[in-house]
Amino acid sequence: MKPVLVILAAGLGSRFGGLKQIAPVDDEGNVIIDYSIFDARRAGFETVVCVINPGQERDFRDKIGDRASKHIEVKYALQRLDDLPSGFAAPEGRVKPWGTAHAVLAAKDVVSGPFAVINADDFYGAASYKQVYDFLCSGIAKTHCAMVGFRLGNTLTENGYVSRGVCEVDGCGRVLSITERVHIEKAAGGAEYVTDDGARVFLPNEKIVSMNLWGLPRGFFDEVGERFEGFLSANLPKNPLKCEFFMPFVINDLLAEGIYTADMLVSEEKWLGITYAADLRIVRENIARLRALGNYPARLWGAAL
Repeated sequence: MKPVLVILAAGLGSRFGGLKQIAPVDDEGNVIIDYSIFDARRAGFETVVCVINPGQERDFRDKIGDRASKHIEVKYALQRLDDLPSGFAAPEGRVKPWGTAHAVLAAKDVVSGPFAVINADDFYGAASYKQVYDFLCSGIAKTHCAMVGFRLGNTLTENGYVSRGVCEVDGCGRVLSITERVHIEKAAGGAEYVTDDGARVFLPNEKIVSMNLWGLPRGFFDEVGERFEGFLSANLPKNPLKCEFFMPFVINDLLAEGIYTADMLVSEEKWLGITYAADLRIVRENIARLRALGNYPARLWGAAL
């Protein structure tokens, strides 16, 4: 079956101050997801699934789906707070989605084959989509996946700190582990993150990090579903309003248990994203530069792909 692109777009965008997924990044009114879908379609994807929360559905259909659907099949999956295993209920006062792994699980009923996963607010570059599409078309095994990793120096913002999954890779190009590091900021020659005890640790610009761009077999849905209940049991008592079930948690467990193997596909593209409101200007400037170079047409959705 042909690969499907799943876009995780249900985040609330608290640091940005609104629905960052639908902030225009060019004078035409396109948003980052428009460019993601455009690049994915050129790479070969024919179907995209947008995972959103119920309150976003009208905005996404009006601002994204109706335009893109002229060139690619657009489907929707709703990430609901009450979509939980039997015996669990959303805590009173909880508004935060359950995290990226739960968002992927929301797409289970509309994805029937191998699929790629991206964040809605990250610009990955055209070459990244081609890498993951070719991997998914290569006849991957049921327990084999891939991550498109980025060089840390190509993923940093000038406007504050970020969180990144720092990757360890063996000599054969297989992912060994992904460790989430928070509060990563630019430093001379690279970046630094702060440990729990306040120590600052240096990371070189060449270090490979995860930006949540994955190529996965359909069986991954079953693994996520089986592990979600255990996550809730362990974390709801401690942090009922904010605990999140992240993709690297699941992948790391599958790798550590020897159930999955994961190829590292290194992208040399420069990441663009909107973590903070001030990032929007930088993204717009870089999009304008790419358009001036001819990487994108004058009207993104104006011509046949």
